[in-house]
Order: sequence, then C-alpha cells, then structure tokens
Amino acid sequence: MKKFFKKAGGWIKAKLNLINPGKFAVKGAAIGLITLTILVFVVEVMGMSLSWGDPWILVFGLLIMLVATLAAFLGSWLIRQLYEIPRIYKLALISSGIVLSLVRLGDERFAVYMVLVFSLFGAGVAMFWKGHFNRLTLPKKVVSIFGLLLGTAGIGMLIYFGSIRGLEVDEQINAAKLTEDSVPPIQADSPSARGNFQFSTFTYGSGKDLRREEFAEGVAYQTESVDGRAFIDNWEKFGGWWREKYWGFDAKELPINARVWMPEGEGPFPLVLVVHGNHSMQDYSDPGYHYLGEHLASRGMILASVDENFINGTWTNLFGRLERENDARGWILLEHLRVWEQWNQDASHPLFGKADMDKIALMGHSRGGEAVGHAAMLNALEYYPDDASIKLGYHFNIRGIVAIAPVDGQYKPGGSGTKFENVDYLTIHGAQDADVTSFAGAMQFERIKFTDSTYHFKSAVYISGANHGQFNTSWGDNDYGVTFKGILNLGQLMPATEQQEVARVYIGAFLEASLNQRKEYLPLFVDVRKGRNWLPESIYLSQFEDSNARIWADFDEDFELTSTSTGGGAKGENLSVWREAEIDLEYAKKGSRAVYLGWNYEKLNEGIDTLWNDGSKPTLPDSALASYSILLDSMSFRPDSTSVLIFSLAESSESSDPKSGGKWINDGNENEEAETEETENNANNLAENEEDKTDEEEEESEKEKTPEAPLDFTIVLTDDEGAEVSFQLSEFSHLQRQIKSRVLKLDFLDDKDHSENIFQTFLFDLEKVSSQNPEFNLEMLREIRFEFDQNESGVIIFDQLGLTKRF
Repeated sequence: MKKFFKKAGGWIKAKLNLINPGKFAVKGAAIGLITLTILVFVVEVMGMSLSWGDPWILVFGLLIMLVATLAAFLGSWLIRQLYEIPRIYKLALISSGIVLSLVRLGDERFAVYMVLVFSLFGAGVAMFWKGHFNRLTLPKKVVSIFGLLLGTAGIGMLIYFGSIRGLEVDEQINAAKLTEDSVPPIQADSPSARGNFQFSTFTYGSGKDLRREEFAEGVAYQTESVDGRAFIDNWEKFGGWWREKYWGFDAKELPINARVWMPEGEGPFPLVLVVHGNHSMQDYSDPGYHYLGEHLASRGMILASVDENFINGTWTNLFGRLERENDARGWILLEHLRVWEQWNQDASHPLFGKADMDKIALMGHSRGGEAVGHAAMLNALEYYPDDASIKLGYHFNIRGIVAIAPVDGQYKPGGSGTKFENVDYLTIHGAQDADVTSFAGAMQFERIKFTDSTYHFKSAVYISGANHGQFNTSWGDNDYGVTFKGILNLGQLMPATEQQEVARVYIGAFLEASLNQRKEYLPLFVDVRKGRNWLPESIYLSQFEDSNARIWADFDEDFELTSTSTGGGAKGENLSVWREAEIDLEYAKKGSRAVYLGWNYEKLNEGIDTLWNDGSKPTLPDSALASYSILLDSMSFRPDSTSVLIFSLAESSESSDPKSGGKWINDGNENEEAETEETENNANNLAENEEDKTDEEEEESEKEKTPEAPLDFTIVLTDDEGAEVSFQLSEFSHLQRQIKSRVLKLDFLDDKDHSENIFQTFLFDLEKVSSQNPEFNLEMLREIRFEFDQNESGVIIFDQLGLTKRF
C-alpha cells in the first residue's frame, strides 16, 4: 500500500511539472504585474493632482511608491529568513502556535512568551543531552548555558505569575464612610438573617434525564417537556447532534427541571424562580444558588432553581453554537410558572395552594440576568414579537425582577433592547467582574418604565471587589472558566462568603420590599450607609428611582444645551466642560444621555500656595465661580412639603481642562515674542531652580500616592422672589470617585485600570432644607443651581433631576 501511494504521488507530481510555469514566464508575470500596477497608480495620482489642483499629491504618490518598494524588499528578506528556519522547528512553531491559541489565556502575549521561553529551555536542555555539551566550542557553551538559564527562569516566572493570588490597586477613599456616622441605620432585622421557617427540598422534572438522577427517578413531581424551537436558533449540524446525543433530547422536547427549597407550613408562600447563565453545560450551574434557596425558604419564600444547562455552551461551540437563545431562557421560566399555576389550582396535587401566584419574582444571573427581563416582557405580550404565529398570553403577576451581573442585548426583540413596565427591578454587578465587563444591568435599568398607579421601584447596585462567578457557588472565583485561572487578578476580590452575604442582603431586602411590601427596606437601595451593619466592608454605588419620581431634566429630549425635558431651561457659568452626550460604560453605551459638567481653578492657584492646599478652600469671586443651573418655568411642576429632591451623579475621568492641549495651544503667533522672552528667563533661572524642582517632583510623587478626595459642591435653591437656601452635596454624601479595578494580572504590567461611569442617586428632603430660611417658599421654587466651589477641579455626569416623595 505504501508503494502504491508513493507511486501515485510521483505520477501526480510529474503531471504537475508538465504545466509548471518556467523562469521566463515567472519573470514576465512579475514585470507585467509591477509595470501595469505602477501605470494604474500613476494615472490615479496625476488625475487627483489635476482635479484637486494640488501638486503635492504627486510628491505624496512618489513617497508611497518608495515605501512600497522598501516594504517589498523587507518582506522578501523576512520570508527568506523564515524559509531558512530548520524544518523541524518550523513544524513545532506552527503546531504550537495553533495549540496555544486554543488555550484560553486571555491575551496573545502569553502564547508568544511561552513560545520563546519553551524554545530557549528546550534548546538549552538539548545542548547537555548525551555529552553534546563537551563537544561545543566555548562561545557556544556560554550561549547554551545562558539560553538554558533564560528559559528556566522564564518558565519559573510564568509559574510564579500564575500561582500568586494577585495584587491590590492603590487605596481609594470610600466616600460613603466620610459621613456614615450621621446616617441612622434601618431599624429592622437584617434581610440576610435566617428566618423562622423550617424548609424541605425536592426536585421536579422530566423524570427521564440521562445525566442527572435528581431529574430522572429522583424527581418528586414529573413534568411534561415543551417545544422550544421557536425560541432557539442553530440547534443543528455537529453541535446540535452532540447536544442531542449528550442530553437525549432536542429543541422539541426541552425539560422543565428545577430544584426547590420550600418553607414548611400551609402557605401560600411567595414564589421565586432563579436561573443561571451560560457556563459549560456539563458543569451544572443550577445547584450554585443553594445559599439563596436555604435563606429565602427560611424567610417564608419558595425558591426554585431552574435547570437550563441543556442550552449552555460546550466544546462543540467551535463548530457552531446556539444563537439568540436568551429569549428561550426567559420563555422557559414562564413555562415553569405555568406548571406551578397548574399545581397550585389542582386540589389533588400535594402542592395545591402552596405558592402565592400573586407574589412572583424572577431572578437570573449573567445570561439568566438578561433572560428574566425577557420573561417580564414576554409575560405581558399576547404574541412572540418576532413571530406572531407563536401565541404567549401568560400574564402572571410578576412583581419583581432581580438581574445578577446580567448581559444585555444577546437577544433583541424586533432588533431593539427589551423593555417592560410596572415591575420592580434590582440589578447588582461587581467591579471585579472578568466575564461581563460592563454594568449591562444599568442599560436595562434605563428602559424600565412605571406607568400604572401601583408603587414600583428600580435600583442598580455596583459593588467594588465583587466578581461574576462568586454569586454562584458552582462557578466561584474563576470568571473565565479556564484551567489556568492564574491570569486573573484575585488580589482585589472579596471572599466568596462576603460576596454571597452581599447577595443575601440586597436580594433579601428587595424581595421583602417587592413581594411582602416591607417598605422599611427601601432606603437601603438609595443609601448603603443605612445597611452598613448588614454588609461587608466595600464601596457600593446605588442608583434608584421609584414610580413617584417626576423628572425635570433627563437630557434625552434634544441637543440644545439650554433646554430641559419639561420646559424651563439651563445655563452654565465658567464651566470648562459643558456638553450633553450619551453615557459611556467601559465597553458599551448605557442607552441614555446626560450632561457633562467640568470646572478647573488651577490657573487661579498659580503663584498662591494656600489655595486648595491642606484642605483650604478659597472664597471664589462670582466672576470665576463655575456653576450650572436648571431654571423652572411657569408650566413646570413644583415641590410641596412631601417632596424630596433627587438626581444622579457619576464622576467622569476625563480632563477638567480639555483646552490645555492639542488644537487649543500654539494656535497663533501673537504671543510668540512673549513666549520667547519667557523661555529666555526660564533658561537664566534654570540652575537656581533645579533644587526647587527636585523638591516639587518629590511632592508631586507623594501627591500621586495620596487617594483623591471625593467630590463635593454647593446646591442653591432660589424661589420666584429671590429667596435662597443652600446646602452641600456632602450633607447627603460626597460623590465617590470612579471605582478602579484590575481584573487581569497583565493589567498591572500595562498599568491599566478598569473603571466606568457608575451613577449614585442623591436625595434631599426639601422641607428640611427649606426650613433654613423662613422667607424661602418651597412651592415657588424657580432655580436649582450647582456651584462647584469645594474642589479645585473635576468633571461630573449629571442626570435625572426631579422630585419624588418621602418614604
């Protein structure tokens, strides 16, 4: 057989040689290619030069031709050098490159580094193999030893780099702690405290699961499968074949599986479903919420952790994966609710009357966090928005949605983001999340509206030190799901027990407020200091809005800087930054606009050592004071004695003096003489100032190590008669500087911080504020002015100015 193939190969090679172009043909092809290419290029350049009337285009074209010629010679040289690499090493290099590219290392530099040090190590070891070293010349011995040492040290450094937990970033000031002693904590039991209910656990499902006994013979109650083909794309080809082979079913027979923690007693109990996100389908995710199941069941709520592992990813994703399946994740939750409703109404069923179907909440994590939003939307619709032949018509009484580190936009109904109304919403996200790297839940937060007469609220909570996976005990601290998780910086990560405590506090408080109407927990979602006795030490940012809110300015109405959403107007004085723009997250857009406001007094400070130093704040003249005002007109709604002023703020990391460089400097010759004179004076004084300069550099270095103080400013309210009251932002809280994190260890080598524009809601009781001045008429409020007088410089993002009611 070997001779046959060798003979056949020789025959094919001989036939190919019969039509192989000779040297003369190759030379002609090269001359033709280069000559005609130059002709086309010259015609194009001359045509452009004549039509545009610019002879410099000819010069530019000539330069391009010279660069192309040099690039050709350089490229040819590189190809020749690669060709001269020994065949065995070329084979090793190509195969290693392919294999290492499939190892999930998070950065291609790891692969390049490993190719280099592994090669050096292998070459060094080979030189000592079977006495070969003794036959080498002295220079080669030196090089061999040096290469082996480099390779060994490189591998050692790689092992060390992967074995350390990580590094901490520079300390940041927690703005909330500066004034927390003035904030009384909530007078209620901790929402993370274990309740008084005993509980039992059981599973329900298809009863015929091939992989998991708890959903096969171990089920307490058997359920019928459902047809999910309308909601899942690409369950086909090799990936679909393998998925079906592994699970024993396809998209026509999706199981309704869940594990349940149920309080003991007659009930009815509020019903909460939780669904995991995308993870390896063979590494089952649904058990990872047992800590929430035990906790909520002890407080009198049913928790069902829904199994959707069968639509998660697997190794066959390399050959095709499920697409746009997040609507399926949400739809399956509604099918679970249908089953619960049937049980609840069936007097012969053991679960008859156990679930309070008027108190339903859905929770989801990661893709599941997006899916619960889809479920809320689909629940209110009669038909599937992408196909009217699919009837829905569920209309369950879903009161609350909890999205834990959700994604956003994996499925878009009709090509746009999911929207739903009149459902309470909580989203939580960690700054150390290495999987969902932007706070996508804040995007869904913007699209939720309250339009009925029932009280609703929504909150977005951002947590320094929390990651993606530790909200699920099965996922843990490995957000990448990789074998070599040493690429992750875990030095900033809070312990898993603390992160799960954060989840118990916020989720417990949300469900108590949403399902059980325990409104005493609402202040937690506005002001973390009110729950400081319940939560682990960290920095928390909270954005909050309720159905009582009425907004004067949300900056989404137009592009006119002096207009507002509900009439009236806006004005700015001495601002270095003033624009309205889309709100950026680190890797996405939030989906709404806000006003960016900046100020910078550094030029006022030149030559004066006392301004803004050592906590000293000058009294700024009106001619220099930076301010921004919202003006109400006669048609604007006004506050009353129950009103609370609300707005949201975030720090922007952009320059507070954007015109200090680039196109804004060296824009004329009128100051050339003055600049020349200044340069000469500087040269004359250089020697005597050298010592002072060194001292200044040391002071600047120390300053860089000192955490930036949180931002503060003064708010002034003016009524129609000109009477005023004023107070500082810090009377509620200072504005937190952007939370900085480094998710990967390589971020330290790159000196790269991760941060994004995360909002904090501020509230001020207007009746309390107005009591400062008996002449001030709250119901005749005319102007809300922000005077930036407490920090030398800064840029803030300002949004959602309006009123809500005291609670």
